[in-house]
Amino acid sequence: MTSTPASSSVSQKVKTAVLVLLALWSIVSLVVIVVWCTSPDLKGAAQCREELKETTEKLEGVRVVWRKDREALERLVEGEREKGEALKEEKLLLLERLNITNSTLEQSRRTNEVLRGNVSSLQEEVQLLLQKEENLTAQIGLLEDQKEVLQLNLTEAGHQTASCFSLKAAAESQMMAAESQKKGCESRSQYLQKQLQKCNAVDAEASQQQGASMATATPSIAPALTARSPIVALLLCAALILAT
Repeated sequence: MTSTPASSSVSQKVKTAVLVLLALWSIVSLVVIVVWCTSPDLKGAAQCREELKETTEKLEGVRVVWRKDREALERLVEGEREKGEALKEEKLLLLERLNITNSTLEQSRRTNEVLRGNVSSLQEEVQLLLQKEENLTAQIGLLEDQKEVLQLNLTEAGHQTASCFSLKAAAESQMMAAESQKKGCESRSQYLQKQLQKCNAVDAEASQQQGASMATATPSIAPALTARSPIVALLLCAALILAT
């Protein structure tokens, strides 16, 4: 792609070169004609005038052609200038697009770097999650084992609880039996206490009777009655107990 100043300079040089060549060709032609016409040995004046006229006509034709070529060259130069302007605008657009593309590429490069960092972070997080999963799996296994042990302990505790309830029921039954026995013993004790009181009363009455008898009896019989009084009292108590 050529720039506009370069194309304009080349067109101007071509135009100048063509004009210079045409001017030189015209001058050389005139010089040749003048020299040829002024030479007496070669041709006459009439022939020279005729040839000069023809040369002049040719020169006019050449000038007309030169003008047409000039106009064509000017139009060509103008077209090239317009093309150069269009190319310049296109170049500017391409440069702008190139800058935009470079900016986009730079942003894409930075985005790729960020994404690479994110991918690395995600890979590390995945590794950590996998490690956590392994740890949790191991913990779940341990918890399952502990669950089985607790289930076994719970079953044993249930059995022990049932046994304790059975023992409690048996203890309560034994306690009720003991309570009944206690009440029976208390009743028996009260009965015996009453019988003892009766025995004491009989003993006291026997002692009184014995005292009266000793007052009236002889001295030899008194010691014998005194020795036998407790035995008599006990026999009377036993008789009362058996009677009841």
